Amino acid sequence: MTDSSYLLAGRFGAATRLSPKALRLYAEQGLLTPAHVDPATGYRYYGREQVPRARLIARLRLLGLPVARVAQLVDLPSEARVVELRTWLRAQQERLADRAEIVEAIARRVDGGDPVLAAAVDVREVAASKVIYRQRHVNVDSLDGFTADAAADIRAHLRSCGLSGEGPMTVHFHELVTRDSEGLVEVAVAYDGSVEPADDLRLRLRPATREVFVPVPVGYEDFPLVLRVYDALEAWLDAGAGVTGVDSPYEIYPGTGGARFDVAYPITP
Repeated sequence: MTDSSYLLAGRFGAATRLSPKALRLYAEQGLLTPAHVDPATGYRYYGREQVPRARLIARLRLLGLPVARVAQLVDLPSEARVVELRTWLRAQQERLADRAEIVEAIARRVDGGDPVLAAAVDVREVAASKVIYRQRHVNVDSLDGFTADAAADIRAHLRSCGLSGEGPMTVHFHELVTRDSEGLVEVAVAYDGSVEPADDLRLRLRPATREVFVPVPVGYEDFPLVLRVYDALEAWLDAGAGVTGVDSPYEIYPGTGGARFDVAYPITP
């Protein structure tokens, strides 16, 4: 083909900084198909009007986006594409901040931890209680919504049964919860009296126990800074002679001494 409006794959790749391997991949994915393939030679030709699309694809791939996501973005109007990319970038910045905090958490364990939080660690006895609870797998972004909805539904159910519904709430983290992965979380409210389970609300008796806890200071309530509170408790458990954690950690609302909530682990003496 001698038409100057077409470029052989090699020249097209050089003009758009896409390797032969990348061009083959994008052709197979339907993302950037040749304008013409010579049936006799198998040579692939691209139209000059495809150059801007190819360059955009190359830039999007530099962001580490998967081919399927790139395919969605290149077909959007320019303004919508910019909105999508800025939203993605903010999410990436949040994840990077979270990861930085996790790295610092590991470093703090090496450096001896946060002395203020370490000094706030205390132990108390907890009486047995009846609780009504809901469990669900959630990630960090959906955690607050799940907690608020579950607490509201539980308290409404207790009131519909003629009970106060104002007992303390605990949020149990049975599995690790992050922005990228879901973990099993339980929201429970203590009550006195008699109540029946409803839908996905379940009942159980929480036995008497001892717990090690920290009232969460202002400014530490949200992820990722709340990890520092968990670090302080885990460091105490690791250093405590003859004391071990016996179950998953939980948050207690309201907290002690005016704190919004406490973080606690049940322990054996």
